[in-house]
Amino acid sequence: MSLVTPEQIAAVMALAPAPRSFAELDEQVAEGLPKAALKAGVERLGRNADERRVLLHRVVPEATWKRRRDRLSAPESEKTERLARVYATARHVWDSDEDARAFLHTPHAMLEGRAPLEVAMTELGARRVEALLWRLFFGIAA
Repeated sequence: MSLVTPEQIAAVMALAPAPRSFAELDEQVAEGLPKAALKAGVERLGRNADERRVLLHRVVPEATWKRRRDRLSAPESEKTERLARVYATARHVWDSDEDARAFLHTPHAMLEGRAPLEVAMTELGARRVEALLWRLFFGIAA
């Protein structure tokens, strides 16, 4: 289930023009997102400069980031979109950037005591975080 739109996901990454469908977003990801998309997403997700730097280099290693010109690779773009999707979902559920960030950085019992952002580094983990968020949104015991 996804109540978050491709436009909301694209907004986290400051993509312009924003995709109007998941098919368009998927195409952009497959072609490689601009480096700026990761930078914009990390700015939204990180609470401070150190966290943003660490998160950016978890997606793209520092040496690779320095060599990379304009576009991310497809796997890097997939990670970037995944983190933006999780953030957009948390933002939708909490209706606040600050609360979304706090949720993503706070360990949660339903995620074996791990922070949702840490769990979301893999696709299956991101799905688990999104499922937890929707359970919270709809008032289902989480």
